[in-house]
Formats: sequence, structure tokens, C-alpha cells
Amino acid sequence: MTAEDTGRKRTLARKLAVDLSVMSVLGVLMAVIGPFGSFEQPFVTRLAMWLGLAYAGYAVYAPLGVLVARIHRQLDLPRAGLWIAGVLLATVPMAAIVWSLNGLYGPLSMPDPETALTHYLNVLVVGGAVTVLFQLLGRDSTRPPPTHARSDGIAKTGEDLPPRFLDRLPPSLGTDLQALEMEDHYVRAHTALGSDLVLLRLRDAVAELDAAEGLQVHRSWWVARGAVEEIRREGRNVRLVLANGVEVPVSRTNVQMLRDAGWI
Repeated sequence: MTAEDTGRKRTLARKLAVDLSVMSVLGVLMAVIGPFGSFEQPFVTRLAMWLGLAYAGYAVYAPLGVLVARIHRQLDLPRAGLWIAGVLLATVPMAAIVWSLNGLYGPLSMPDPETALTHYLNVLVVGGAVTVLFQLLGRDSTRPPPTHARSDGIAKTGEDLPPRFLDRLPPSLGTDLQALEMEDHYVRAHTALGSDLVLLRLRDAVAELDAAEGLQVHRSWWVARGAVEEIRREGRNVRLVLANGVEVPVSRTNVQMLRDAGWI
């Protein structure tokens, strides 16, 4: 297993632990409040039910982050619209899961259209609120301070970089930063030695690289000037091929910016 794989698994394990802890707290809170008529049940029953629903909801809604990031990156569609569409669609199976709990208290029957719509909207309110909560938590999160120190703080982009961002990377990746790629709440740092995820917004990461010679060529990508080895054109689409083999899409609105900067 490479250092990159180990770092990625460590990051994902930490995210999963944090996310499930948040869902556990929400499940306990809902059990205490007892909304949607559940307060009539004993507390132990409510606790088991709401914790189960919290974890089921996480399993249903959590994959949206990966799907939204992938579709946004490939089709350059607005992230907000993708999130709204994703939550609306994911609420359908989640509403079915919640409705199935009625079978614990008697025969399970199909709801009439009005009841089904009301039930769907109730689940949508909860699912949407939790999704927004995770978005806000992700935006405010930052990676803990590093335990290692760097002595150079220099990337091969031709400029001295502030050590703030480079110190977020494991030493195994070096300091030859080539690109930053947004992945949901994370930014993936691509270097000549591999890549790793950093829990940070792309715009904050770019702000920490303000002394580097590079440009944000796409809503999801920042590229170091010295890392570009080839420019590929397919009709009106432009892609940058980096030294590490990564291909970066360029937004059509940014093509002229690259021409003005002498990249194209």
C-alpha cells in the first residue's frame, strides 16, 4: 500500500468517524424531542428508531457529495442546483424507509397520494436540514495543525509559497505542487509524487498559495503554471495536461484569461 493510499484511507476514516458522531448526536436529539408522533413510544424505542433512521439517512444522503462533485466537474453544472436535485431524489428512498417503520406497529399499507406527499415533505425537511448542516460544517472545517515542520516551503512553480498550505501535506508528497482539485468539502492536492485530500475549501487553499505562479482555471481546479506540459483542444473545450499526467478541464469563460496570461 502506497503512502497516498494510506493517507486517503486515514482521511476518509476520520471523516466517517466525525460524520457518524454527528448523526448519533442528531439521533439522540430526535429521540428526546420525539417529533412526528414518536413521543408516544417509550424512550428506548424512540432512541433505537431515530438512531437507525439517522444512520440510514447518512447511507442514503452521504453519497450525494461524491456524485455532485463528479457531475459538477464533468458537466460544469451549478453545485447548488445539483445538491437540490440530489436531495429531492434521495428523499424518495428515504421516505420509503421511514414509511416501512409503520410495519412495526401493524399491517403495512400503501399510502394515498395526499398522505404520501405529506410524508415525503416531512422527510424532505429533515433530510434537507441535515444536508445543509453538513455543508455548513464542511465549509467551516479545517485540517488540524500539522505535527511536522518544513524547512523549505518552496514549490517548483517558481515562487516562494507561504508554508501554510504546504504544511498541510504529508512529507511523502514533497513540495512540487502541481494542482488543486475540489472534491466536496475537500481539496485534493496533486504533486509530482501523488495526491492527498485536505479538509479545506478550494478558495481558502488558493488564498494560501497567493505567492505561487498559478491560476484557477475552473471552479474546481487551480493549476501551477510550471506543471502544464500540454494543451489539448477538442472543439471549444480546452484541457491542460500536467507533468504528472493529470488532465485539467478549463472553463470556457477562463480560456481568454489563459490567453491573456500567455498560457495559450
